[in-house]
Amino acid sequence: MKLINYIGAVACALLTISGAQTAQAADTYDIDVVLPLTGGAAFLGKGEQRALELLQKMENEKGGIHGRQINFVFHDDQTQPQTAVPLFNQIKAAKPAVVLGSAISSVCNAMAPLVKSRGPVNYCFSPSLYPESGSYVFSSSISTKALAQGLLTYFGDKGWTKIGLLTSTDATGQDAYRNIQELMKSGKYDKLSIVSEQQFNAKDMSASAQIQRIKGANPDVVIAWSTGGPIGTVFKAIRDAGLDVPIATTDGNMTYEQMKQYAAFLPKELYIPSPEWPKSDLLKVSDDVAASKKAFFDAYDQANAKPDGPSTFAWDPALLIIEALKKLPENATAEDLRKYLASLQGFAGINGVYDFKKFPQRGLGSDNVVVTRWDPKADHWAVVSKAGGGAL
Repeated sequence: MKLINYIGAVACALLTISGAQTAQAADTYDIDVVLPLTGGAAFLGKGEQRALELLQKMENEKGGIHGRQINFVFHDDQTQPQTAVPLFNQIKAAKPAVVLGSAISSVCNAMAPLVKSRGPVNYCFSPSLYPESGSYVFSSSISTKALAQGLLTYFGDKGWTKIGLLTSTDATGQDAYRNIQELMKSGKYDKLSIVSEQQFNAKDMSASAQIQRIKGANPDVVIAWSTGGPIGTVFKAIRDAGLDVPIATTDGNMTYEQMKQYAAFLPKELYIPSPEWPKSDLLKVSDDVAASKKAFFDAYDQANAKPDGPSTFAWDPALLIIEALKKLPENATAEDLRKYLASLQGFAGINGVYDFKKFPQRGLGSDNVVVTRWDPKADHWAVVSKAGGGAL
Protein backbone atom coordinates (compact mmCIF):
# COMPACT_ATOMS: atom_id res chain seq x y z
CA MET A 1 0.00 0.00 0.00
CA LYS A 2 2.88 2.29 0.94
CA LEU A 3 4.56 1.43 -2.38
CA ILE A 4 1.38 2.31 -4.28
CA ASN A 5 1.10 5.61 -2.41
CA TYR A 6 4.77 6.36 -3.12
CA ILE A 7 4.37 5.63 -6.83
CA GLY A 8 1.25 7.80 -6.91
CA ALA A 9 3.08 10.65 -5.21
CA VAL A 10 5.98 10.43 -7.67
CA ALA A 11 3.55 10.36 -10.59
CA CYS A 12 1.77 13.44 -9.26
CA ALA A 13 5.08 15.22 -8.81
CA LEU A 14 6.11 14.36 -12.36
CA LEU A 15 2.76 15.58 -13.69
CA THR A 16 3.16 18.80 -11.73
CA ILE A 17 6.64 19.39 -13.14
CA SER A 18 5.47 18.50 -16.63
CA GLY A 19 2.51 20.84 -16.28
CA ALA A 20 4.75 23.66 -15.06
CA GLN A 21 7.12 23.11 -17.98
CA THR A 22 4.19 23.12 -20.40
CA ALA A 23 2.83 26.31 -18.88
CA GLN A 24 6.27 27.90 -19.05
CA ALA A 25 6.68 26.83 -22.69
CA ALA A 26 3.26 28.26 -23.47
CA ASP A 27 4.12 31.60 -21.80
CA THR A 28 4.61 33.51 -25.02
CA TYR A 29 4.61 37.23 -25.63
CA ASP A 30 1.54 37.54 -27.83
CA ILE A 31 1.18 40.55 -30.15
CA ASP A 32 -2.13 40.88 -32.01
CA VAL A 33 -2.02 41.74 -35.72
CA VAL A 34 -5.03 42.74 -37.83
CA LEU A 35 -4.45 42.11 -41.55
CA PRO A 36 -6.44 41.61 -44.77
CA LEU A 37 -5.62 37.93 -45.25
CA THR A 38 -8.60 37.61 -47.58
CA GLY A 39 -10.40 40.11 -49.82
CA GLY A 40 -9.08 42.71 -52.22
CA ALA A 41 -5.99 43.69 -50.21
CA ALA A 42 -4.88 40.15 -49.40
CA PHE A 43 -1.83 40.63 -51.63
CA LEU A 44 -0.64 43.17 -49.04
CA GLY A 45 -1.79 41.26 -45.98
CA LYS A 46 -0.17 37.99 -47.00
CA GLY A 47 3.16 39.70 -47.71
CA GLU A 48 3.07 41.47 -44.37
CA GLN A 49 2.17 38.27 -42.54
CA ARG A 50 5.18 36.53 -44.09
CA ALA A 51 7.48 39.37 -43.01
CA LEU A 52 6.22 39.15 -39.44
CA GLU A 53 6.70 35.38 -39.36
CA LEU A 54 10.33 35.78 -40.44
CA LEU A 55 10.91 38.62 -37.98
CA GLN A 56 9.37 36.53 -35.21
CA LYS A 57 11.81 33.70 -35.93
CA MET A 58 14.80 36.08 -36.03
CA GLU A 59 13.89 37.83 -32.77
CA ASN A 60 13.03 34.61 -30.93
CA GLU A 61 16.49 33.28 -31.76
CA LYS A 62 17.80 36.34 -29.88
CA GLY A 63 15.69 35.53 -26.82
CA GLY A 64 12.36 37.18 -27.57
CA ILE A 65 10.97 39.85 -25.21
CA HIS A 66 11.94 39.58 -21.52
CA GLY A 67 12.77 35.92 -22.04
CA ARG A 68 9.40 35.10 -23.61
CA GLN A 69 9.03 33.88 -27.17
CA ILE A 70 7.26 36.37 -29.44
CA ASN A 71 4.02 35.12 -30.97
CA PHE A 72 2.23 37.24 -33.56
CA VAL A 73 -1.49 36.42 -33.41
CA PHE A 74 -3.10 37.11 -36.78
CA HIS A 75 -6.70 38.25 -37.27
CA ASP A 76 -8.31 38.54 -40.72
CA ASP A 77 -10.21 41.81 -41.33
CA GLN A 78 -11.20 40.55 -44.82
CA THR A 79 -10.27 43.99 -46.27
CA GLN A 80 -13.47 45.34 -44.70
CA PRO A 81 -13.70 48.20 -42.14
CA GLN A 82 -17.01 46.77 -40.89
CA THR A 83 -15.21 43.52 -40.07
CA ALA A 84 -12.18 45.22 -38.55
CA VAL A 85 -14.06 47.37 -36.01
CA PRO A 86 -15.73 44.59 -33.98
CA LEU A 87 -12.59 42.50 -34.37
CA PHE A 88 -10.46 45.31 -32.94
CA ASN A 89 -12.90 45.88 -30.08
CA GLN A 90 -12.69 42.19 -29.19
CA ILE A 91 -8.87 42.37 -29.12
CA LYS A 92 -8.96 45.63 -27.17
CA ALA A 93 -11.02 44.03 -24.39
CA ALA A 94 -7.92 42.10 -23.28
CA LYS A 95 -6.11 45.46 -22.78
CA PRO A 96 -2.99 44.81 -24.90
CA ALA A 97 -0.30 47.47 -25.07
CA VAL A 98 -0.22 47.35 -28.88
CA VAL A 99 -2.10 46.06 -31.92
CA LEU A 100 -0.34 46.00 -35.30
CA GLY A 101 -2.11 46.60 -38.63
CA SER A 102 -4.16 46.85 -40.68
CA ALA A 103 -2.71 47.20 -44.19
CA ILE A 104 -4.95 49.77 -45.92
CA SER A 105 -5.94 53.29 -44.92
CA SER A 106 -9.72 52.76 -44.97
CA VAL A 107 -9.48 49.98 -42.39
CA CYS A 108 -6.91 51.84 -40.29
CA ASN A 109 -9.09 54.97 -40.36
CA ALA A 110 -12.01 52.92 -39.06
CA MET A 111 -9.92 51.49 -36.23
CA ALA A 112 -8.18 54.72 -35.20
CA PRO A 113 -11.09 56.25 -33.17
CA LEU A 114 -11.18 53.11 -31.03
CA VAL A 115 -7.79 53.96 -29.46
CA LYS A 116 -8.26 57.71 -29.12
CA SER A 117 -8.19 58.11 -25.34
CA ARG A 118 -6.49 55.11 -23.71
CA GLY A 119 -4.93 53.00 -26.42
CA PRO A 120 -3.77 50.42 -27.19
CA VAL A 121 -1.04 51.73 -29.48
CA ASN A 122 -2.12 50.95 -33.04
CA TYR A 123 0.72 50.80 -35.59
CA CYS A 124 -0.96 50.89 -39.01
CA PHE A 125 0.97 49.43 -41.94
CA SER A 126 -0.53 51.86 -44.46
CA PRO A 127 1.60 54.91 -45.37
CA SER A 128 -1.62 56.68 -46.43
CA LEU A 129 -2.74 57.18 -42.84
CA TYR A 130 -2.03 60.56 -41.19
CA PRO A 131 -2.41 60.13 -37.43
CA GLU A 132 -2.84 63.06 -35.08
CA SER A 133 0.45 64.08 -33.45
CA GLY A 134 0.78 62.66 -29.96
CA SER A 135 -1.94 60.07 -30.48
CA TYR A 136 -1.83 56.31 -29.94
CA VAL A 137 -1.89 55.73 -33.71
CA PHE A 138 1.30 55.41 -35.78
CA SER A 139 1.72 55.04 -39.54
CA SER A 140 4.24 52.88 -41.37
CA SER A 141 6.88 53.84 -43.89
CA ILE A 142 6.92 57.12 -45.82
CA SER A 143 3.80 59.21 -46.36
CA THR A 144 2.16 59.49 -49.76
CA LYS A 145 3.07 63.17 -49.84
CA ALA A 146 6.76 62.49 -49.22
CA LEU A 147 6.78 59.73 -51.87
CA ALA A 148 5.17 62.09 -54.39
CA GLN A 149 7.69 64.78 -53.45
CA GLY A 150 10.53 62.39 -54.29
CA LEU A 151 8.93 61.63 -57.66
CA LEU A 152 8.47 65.31 -58.58
CA THR A 153 12.07 66.06 -57.62
CA TYR A 154 13.22 63.23 -59.87
CA PHE A 155 11.01 64.40 -62.76
CA GLY A 156 12.47 67.89 -62.52
CA ASP A 157 16.04 66.58 -62.61
CA LYS A 158 15.20 64.42 -65.64
CA GLY A 159 13.57 67.32 -67.49
CA TRP A 160 10.15 65.64 -67.53
CA THR A 161 8.10 68.80 -67.04
CA LYS A 162 4.67 67.81 -68.45
CA ILE A 163 2.85 65.39 -66.15
CA GLY A 164 -0.26 63.33 -66.77
CA LEU A 165 -2.05 62.38 -63.56
CA LEU A 166 -4.46 59.45 -63.14
CA THR A 167 -5.79 58.59 -59.67
CA SER A 168 -8.46 56.20 -58.47
CA THR A 169 -11.51 57.52 -56.63
CA ASP A 170 -10.89 55.34 -53.56
CA ALA A 171 -9.07 56.49 -50.40
CA THR A 172 -5.63 55.59 -51.78
CA GLY A 173 -6.08 57.51 -55.01
CA GLN A 174 -7.70 60.55 -53.43
CA ASP A 175 -4.95 60.80 -50.83
CA ALA A 176 -2.41 60.92 -53.66
CA TYR A 177 -4.47 63.43 -55.63
CA ARG A 178 -4.66 65.88 -52.71
CA ASN A 179 -0.98 65.59 -51.90
CA ILE A 180 0.22 65.99 -55.47
CA GLN A 181 -2.00 69.04 -55.94
CA GLU A 182 -0.61 70.59 -52.75
CA LEU A 183 2.96 69.95 -53.85
CA MET A 184 2.36 71.44 -57.30
CA LYS A 185 0.97 74.60 -55.65
CA SER A 186 3.82 74.85 -53.13
CA GLY A 187 6.13 76.82 -55.41
CA LYS A 188 8.86 74.18 -55.28
CA TYR A 189 8.02 72.73 -58.69
CA ASP A 190 7.35 75.77 -60.86
CA LYS A 191 8.99 74.15 -63.89
CA LEU A 192 6.52 71.25 -63.76
CA SER A 193 2.89 71.27 -64.83
CA ILE A 194 0.00 68.79 -64.86
CA VAL A 195 -1.20 68.78 -68.45
CA SER A 196 -4.07 66.34 -67.84
CA GLU A 197 -5.64 65.03 -64.65
CA GLN A 198 -8.07 62.14 -64.77
CA GLN A 199 -9.81 59.90 -62.24
CA PHE A 200 -11.31 56.44 -62.47
CA ASN A 201 -13.38 54.19 -60.25
CA ALA A 202 -11.29 51.36 -58.85
CA LYS A 203 -14.13 48.95 -59.76
CA ASP A 204 -14.13 49.99 -63.44
CA MET A 205 -13.17 47.32 -65.95
CA SER A 206 -11.44 49.84 -68.22
CA ALA A 207 -9.50 53.11 -67.96
CA SER A 208 -9.14 53.53 -71.73
CA ALA A 209 -11.01 56.83 -72.00
CA GLN A 210 -8.93 58.47 -69.28
CA ILE A 211 -5.66 57.24 -70.78
CA GLN A 212 -6.65 58.50 -74.23
CA ARG A 213 -7.25 61.97 -72.78
CA ILE A 214 -3.89 61.92 -71.05
CA LYS A 215 -2.17 60.76 -74.25
CA GLY A 216 -3.80 63.63 -76.14
CA ALA A 217 -2.13 66.11 -73.76
CA ASN A 218 1.31 64.81 -74.83
CA PRO A 219 2.84 64.31 -71.37
CA ASP A 220 6.52 63.58 -70.67
CA VAL A 221 5.60 61.25 -67.82
CA VAL A 222 2.44 59.85 -66.21
CA ILE A 223 1.66 59.25 -62.54
CA ALA A 224 -0.88 56.41 -62.17
CA TRP A 225 -1.79 56.14 -58.48
CA SER A 226 -3.84 53.15 -57.39
CA THR A 227 -3.04 49.74 -55.93
CA GLY A 228 -3.82 46.08 -56.59
CA GLY A 229 -6.11 45.01 -59.42
CA PRO A 230 -7.05 48.55 -60.54
CA ILE A 231 -3.46 49.39 -61.48
CA GLY A 232 -3.45 46.33 -63.75
CA THR A 233 -6.48 47.82 -65.51
CA VAL A 234 -4.55 51.07 -65.97
CA PHE A 235 -1.42 49.35 -67.29
CA LYS A 236 -3.52 47.48 -69.88
CA ALA A 237 -5.09 50.75 -71.02
CA ILE A 238 -1.65 52.35 -71.35
CA ARG A 239 -0.44 49.48 -73.51
CA ASP A 240 -3.57 49.45 -75.67
CA ALA A 241 -3.33 53.22 -76.22
CA GLY A 242 0.31 52.97 -77.29
CA LEU A 243 1.27 55.54 -74.63
CA ASP A 244 5.06 55.17 -74.61
CA VAL A 245 6.29 57.46 -71.83
CA PRO A 246 7.69 56.75 -68.34
CA ILE A 247 4.99 55.69 -65.86
CA ALA A 248 5.20 56.14 -62.10
CA THR A 249 3.05 54.48 -59.44
CA THR A 250 2.89 53.96 -55.68
CA ASP A 251 5.04 51.50 -53.74
CA GLY A 252 1.78 49.79 -52.78
CA ASN A 253 2.37 48.02 -56.12
CA MET A 254 5.96 47.10 -55.33
CA THR A 255 5.24 43.37 -55.25
CA TYR A 256 6.76 40.47 -57.17
CA GLU A 257 3.31 38.95 -57.55
CA GLN A 258 2.09 41.99 -59.49
CA MET A 259 5.23 42.32 -61.56
CA LYS A 260 4.79 38.69 -62.61
CA GLN A 261 1.04 38.91 -63.13
CA TYR A 262 1.27 42.10 -65.22
CA ALA A 263 4.49 41.23 -67.05
CA ALA A 264 2.82 41.10 -70.47
CA PHE A 265 1.62 44.71 -70.27
CA LEU A 266 3.89 46.47 -67.79
CA PRO A 267 5.11 49.90 -68.95
CA LYS A 268 8.59 49.82 -70.48
CA GLU A 269 9.74 52.35 -67.90
CA LEU A 270 8.01 51.84 -64.54
CA TYR A 271 9.15 54.07 -61.67
CA ILE A 272 8.21 53.57 -58.01
CA PRO A 273 9.20 55.82 -55.10
CA SER A 274 10.26 53.87 -52.05
CA PRO A 275 11.96 54.05 -48.67
CA GLU A 276 15.64 53.09 -48.54
CA TRP A 277 15.22 49.31 -48.20
CA PRO A 278 16.18 48.11 -51.75
CA LYS A 279 19.67 46.74 -52.29
CA SER A 280 21.93 49.12 -54.21
CA ASP A 281 25.63 49.95 -54.33
CA LEU A 282 24.62 53.46 -55.41
CA LEU A 283 22.57 54.17 -52.28
CA LYS A 284 24.63 55.48 -49.38
CA VAL A 285 23.18 54.61 -45.96
CA SER A 286 24.59 54.64 -42.44
CA ASP A 287 26.37 51.55 -41.09
CA ASP A 288 23.46 50.90 -38.71
CA VAL A 289 20.90 51.01 -41.53
CA ALA A 290 23.15 48.74 -43.63
CA ALA A 291 23.28 46.24 -40.74
CA SER A 292 19.50 46.34 -40.35
CA LYS A 293 19.03 45.78 -44.08
CA LYS A 294 21.48 42.87 -44.02
CA ALA A 295 19.54 41.15 -41.22
CA PHE A 296 16.33 41.69 -43.20
CA PHE A 297 17.64 40.23 -46.45
CA ASP A 298 19.40 37.38 -44.59
CA ALA A 299 16.07 36.39 -42.99
CA TYR A 300 14.46 36.16 -46.42
CA ASP A 301 17.46 34.38 -47.96
CA GLN A 302 17.28 31.71 -45.26
CA ALA A 303 13.63 31.19 -46.16
CA ASN A 304 14.43 31.03 -49.91
CA ALA A 305 12.25 34.07 -50.47
CA LYS A 306 12.60 37.64 -51.71
CA PRO A 307 11.17 40.69 -49.92
CA ASP A 308 9.13 43.37 -51.63
CA GLY A 309 7.11 46.44 -50.66
CA PRO A 310 4.56 44.79 -48.33
CA SER A 311 7.44 43.09 -46.49
CA THR A 312 8.82 46.50 -45.57
CA PHE A 313 5.50 48.02 -44.48
CA ALA A 314 5.36 45.48 -41.64
CA TRP A 315 9.03 44.84 -40.81
CA ASP A 316 10.17 48.15 -39.36
CA PRO A 317 6.98 48.87 -37.35
CA ALA A 318 7.12 45.42 -35.75
CA LEU A 319 10.86 45.76 -35.12
CA LEU A 320 10.32 49.17 -33.51
CA ILE A 321 7.63 47.74 -31.24
CA ILE A 322 9.74 44.72 -30.27
CA GLU A 323 12.78 46.85 -29.42
CA ALA A 324 10.59 49.22 -27.40
CA LEU A 325 9.01 46.37 -25.43
CA LYS A 326 12.46 44.95 -24.70
CA LYS A 327 13.58 48.25 -23.17
CA LEU A 328 10.36 49.00 -21.28
CA PRO A 329 9.33 47.14 -18.10
CA GLU A 330 7.66 43.77 -18.63
CA ASN A 331 4.29 45.18 -17.57
CA ALA A 332 4.55 48.24 -19.87
CA THR A 333 1.23 49.92 -20.66
CA ALA A 334 -0.03 51.42 -23.90
CA GLU A 335 0.82 54.86 -22.53
CA ASP A 336 4.40 53.76 -21.72
CA LEU A 337 4.79 52.49 -25.26
CA ARG A 338 3.26 55.61 -26.84
CA LYS A 339 5.58 57.90 -24.88
CA TYR A 340 8.62 55.79 -25.75
CA LEU A 341 7.91 55.87 -29.48
CA ALA A 342 7.03 59.57 -29.48
CA SER A 343 10.47 60.49 -28.15
CA LEU A 344 12.50 57.93 -30.11
CA GLN A 345 15.34 59.22 -32.33
CA GLY A 346 18.21 57.54 -34.15
CA PHE A 347 16.59 54.14 -34.60
CA ALA A 348 18.08 52.45 -37.68
CA GLY A 349 15.59 50.34 -39.60
CA ILE A 350 15.59 49.00 -43.14
CA ASN A 351 13.80 52.12 -44.40
CA GLY A 352 16.20 54.64 -42.90
CA VAL A 353 16.97 56.31 -39.57
CA TYR A 354 13.81 57.08 -37.59
CA ASP A 355 13.22 60.38 -35.81
CA PHE A 356 9.77 60.55 -34.22
CA LYS A 357 10.37 64.04 -32.81
CA LYS A 358 10.96 65.42 -36.29
CA PHE A 359 8.29 63.27 -37.95
CA PRO A 360 5.63 62.49 -35.30
CA GLN A 361 3.76 59.18 -35.56
CA ARG A 362 5.92 58.09 -38.54
CA GLY A 363 9.62 58.72 -37.97
CA LEU A 364 10.56 59.06 -41.66
CA GLY A 365 10.29 61.90 -44.19
CA SER A 366 11.09 62.92 -47.75
CA ASP A 367 14.85 62.64 -47.12
CA ASN A 368 14.34 58.86 -46.88
CA VAL A 369 12.71 58.54 -50.33
CA VAL A 370 14.49 56.95 -53.28
CA VAL A 371 13.08 56.47 -56.77
CA THR A 372 13.38 52.97 -58.23
CA ARG A 373 12.86 51.54 -61.70
CA TRP A 374 11.59 48.00 -62.28
CA ASP A 375 14.21 45.87 -64.04
CA PRO A 376 12.50 42.73 -65.40
CA LYS A 377 15.77 41.09 -66.48
CA ALA A 378 17.34 41.42 -63.04
CA ASP A 379 13.95 40.82 -61.38
CA HIS A 380 14.30 43.67 -58.91
CA TRP A 381 13.71 47.39 -58.39
CA ALA A 382 16.89 49.29 -59.27
CA VAL A 383 17.57 52.49 -57.33
CA VAL A 384 17.88 55.39 -59.82
CA SER A 385 17.95 58.38 -57.48
CA LYS A 386 19.74 59.78 -54.47
CA ALA A 387 17.97 59.86 -51.13
CA GLY A 388 15.37 62.60 -51.50
CA GLY A 389 14.66 61.84 -55.16
CA GLY A 390 17.45 63.72 -56.93
CA ALA A 391 18.54 61.92 -60.11
CA LEU A 392 21.88 60.10 -59.99
